[in-house]
Amino acid sequence: MAIPEPISSIHQIEPQLANLRSYWLGWGSSNTAHDDMPLYRSGLAHPLLNGVLRIRGRSVDEAVETGLRALDGVPHLWWIGADSDPGVLEQLQAGGGQLRSTLPVMAIDLKNVSEAELPGLAITRVVDDATVSEYVEAYSDVFGIAPELRAAVVAKEMGYATAQSMVERFIGTLDGQVVGTAQLSMSHGVAGIYWVSTREPFRGRGIATALTTAALLAGRERGFRIGSLQASSLGAPVYRQLGFETVGEVQHVSFLGTD
Repeated sequence: MAIPEPISSIHQIEPQLANLRSYWLGWGSSNTAHDDMPLYRSGLAHPLLNGVLRIRGRSVDEAVETGLRALDGVPHLWWIGADSDPGVLEQLQAGGGQLRSTLPVMAIDLKNVSEAELPGLAITRVVDDATVSEYVEAYSDVFGIAPELRAAVVAKEMGYATAQSMVERFIGTLDGQVVGTAQLSMSHGVAGIYWVSTREPFRGRGIATALTTAALLAGRERGFRIGSLQASSLGAPVYRQLGFETVGEVQHVSFLGTD
């Protein structure tokens, strides 16, 4: 797969949002990140794993009808950012959509990223099926993926494929236990970071910092210049300390009974 020229500024927001779209489309979609209404359906009962990634150039009422039909039967989210038409968020809310969260889009110049080793923590790449299972178990604990879904999530991870991005997964192990995760998704000239997690008993030790740094440095080794992510309220302070800056935001919207 040809990799686009790396972007050079943290303020180039469109490639960062295209990276977001490309990553989630890898969970199950026949359309592309360039479509006016890209959507993904893994079929798994977790709202992060199904959704609509933007709406532009079409009637919002038509988009809602199309999206609800395509995603019927699975919990899902509508992602609305600067790559959607102006006013889409307000129109979704007027049509019954509920604003669930606002996530800052944060970016960092990779030349400013330094090693963040943590004594006792071993960070390794996920390279085999057995490690994928450990990886999924760890982030499922943090992201609220039910135990009965995890085998199916493992299968999706092992079969993850998109023509638009490449991924690398990382786990952090402490005293023989997987305690955290991070994923690097490379597309559109951006090193995107996903699934950063630390299991609750191990928080506050710098594990998320070390894992995020490992993923960013892997992106830099691949020639990327800018790292990007969408931050939770828990993660944002960690990323600010690493040197990330807020360059935009995305909203999560859901409709009654679909989240």
